[in-house]
Amino acid sequence: MSLKYAVLAALLEGEASGYELSKVFDVSLANFWAATPQQLYRELERLAQDGLIEARVVRQERRPDKRMFTLTEAGRQDLRAFAVTPPRRPTAIRDELLIKIQAMDGTDPEATRALVEEREAWSRGKLARYERVRERLLAGRSEEEYLREADRIGPYLTLMGGIAFEEENLRWCARVLTVLKQRAPLGPV
Repeated sequence: MSLKYAVLAALLEGEASGYELSKVFDVSLANFWAATPQQLYRELERLAQDGLIEARVVRQERRPDKRMFTLTEAGRQDLRAFAVTPPRRPTAIRDELLIKIQAMDGTDPEATRALVEEREAWSRGKLARYERVRERLLAGRSEEEYLREADRIGPYLTLMGGIAFEEENLRWCARVLTVLKQRAPLGPV
């Protein structure tokens, strides 16, 4: 999949500037699709050239003018077709930390422990952000009420996937740290 569809899906929320979209990617889409602001702006230009989105300039007094982007009907049709097409291949994990763990035997176990603790802290932070987004989306409603009444449930369902992913990361980190502690060399005898 390309960044194209992640941007089109983000614009389902409504008109947004490139800056606002980069914030959406940081909060809502980061749990399953990452993009740098530079990648995002390049993709916005391509999508506008392809007629899938349109841009309008908003004049600002004390700041540079900004461009606001919206989906066109062609963009909506393209996104609808994409949404019902089976993925090309199943998800594959590409994680540098897992390669480091695979190669850890014979290295400093404290360095490995530090890497896993760093991942654990990162996952806790992401999970906390996702929970704040979840609370904002629910706005005092139960999950059942939200899923029954909300105009759009896709963002909530993908958020749930991100929460589950980070919860599993935390379980894995805890298990790895337990194993490393159990295997730690005994102190002086």
